Amino acid sequence: MMIWTRMMAAVVMILVLVATASGQGLPRVKNPEEVGLSSERLKRLSTGLKSDIEKGDIPGAVVIILRKGKIAYYEAFGYRDREKKLPMTRDSIFAVASMTKPFTSLAVMMLAEEGKIQIIYPVSRYLPEFKDLKVGVEKKDEATGKTELTLEPASREITVQDLLRHTSGLTYGIFGKSLVKDRYNAVNAMDQNQTTAEMARKLAQLPLQYQPGTTWEYSMSTDLLARIVEVASGVEFDTFIAERIAKPLKLSDTGFWAEGTNRQSRIAFPQVDPATGSRPPIRDMTQKPRWMSGGGGMMSTAADYARLCQMFLNGGTLDGARLVSRKTVELMSSNHLPPGVKYGPLITVQFAGIGPTPEEGQGFGLGFAVRMEPGRSPLPGSVGDYFWAGAYGTYFWIDPKEKLIAVFMMQAPALRLHYRYLMRHYVYQAIAD
Repeated sequence: MMIWTRMMAAVVMILVLVATASGQGLPRVKNPEEVGLSSERLKRLSTGLKSDIEKGDIPGAVVIILRKGKIAYYEAFGYRDREKKLPMTRDSIFAVASMTKPFTSLAVMMLAEEGKIQIIYPVSRYLPEFKDLKVGVEKKDEATGKTELTLEPASREITVQDLLRHTSGLTYGIFGKSLVKDRYNAVNAMDQNQTTAEMARKLAQLPLQYQPGTTWEYSMSTDLLARIVEVASGVEFDTFIAERIAKPLKLSDTGFWAEGTNRQSRIAFPQVDPATGSRPPIRDMTQKPRWMSGGGGMMSTAADYARLCQMFLNGGTLDGARLVSRKTVELMSSNHLPPGVKYGPLITVQFAGIGPTPEEGQGFGLGFAVRMEPGRSPLPGSVGDYFWAGAYGTYFWIDPKEKLIAVFMMQAPALRLHYRYLMRHYVYQAIAD
């Protein structure tokens, strides 16, 4: 009897592992043609990635494509750690960097539905220290020729909506150069050893880079949203993500650090850069961070992230768990940038073809960019598709018109833009219906 019990336990464990590796309970097609994708054309994706790995361009990748609610393609390529010859597996864990932002935005909107946050309200309603912010304006002293920073009153307060759509006037000190950014760096605004509350207090003491509502600038706005989530919910940010989002969606490998040997043994790493002899810097995901960055601190697998995307595509629900309403998803995936909005100087360098600009026919919603017009973007897609990416190489998009989701996981920061473009073409050229 004891032997039989052990055998059954082993079988159950194997089934659990198989379910995890096959896509966390998402249904899978027998062949891609069932959902209108071409098996033959999908081979182009596989062949292309294998070739790039063999050439040493990237260490490896995991790709998952869903259409009409089913997994049509789910493959791992290359190495999880090239230098140690450890193969990439479909359940490899990746630092997703700014692909954390949709989780944070979702948390805010869940609390909005509960009446605990109103995105139209000023940030100071939840964080009073943000009541009287100043805007930093660089002015040249004609007598000395030296440029100095002067402080001017903000024309209005920052709203929660401004944070969600990156029109708050906040910035990132680590990208570009300005006297305001110098102040961010002087106080170490992105210190990994601070708490979310400590980070918020630092930002409240800094001048804004722009007047609120006037300029789209990628920024620490989403990190500040994480603090608002803590204040409004009464729990720490990582606890909210774990209990209110990851648990109901069954995202078993998603969080802020990889706890336990099983998860730590599946972490994917960038490869060594021949020019420097070292790996691109990436946070140690085996250690619990003190700062749970709502803007870029999470890790996940391709299958877990696909489940998050499927929840959005389903209108806020997955496998009986409803996180938000269909109308909230519609609000989040609509363009929120005001007419005439300006853009920070680094937008073409940072985002190029996926930038939320009129030139690309794209805007920005509450947590991700949104395609607004046909024909402007040089990349294939549909009006209404929404997407975002991470600095280490991860990328996703959701196309409601085609009922399509694509998640690309890679840790190769220098080539992130190239593969964002490449994946769009690889996926859409495979549509055969």
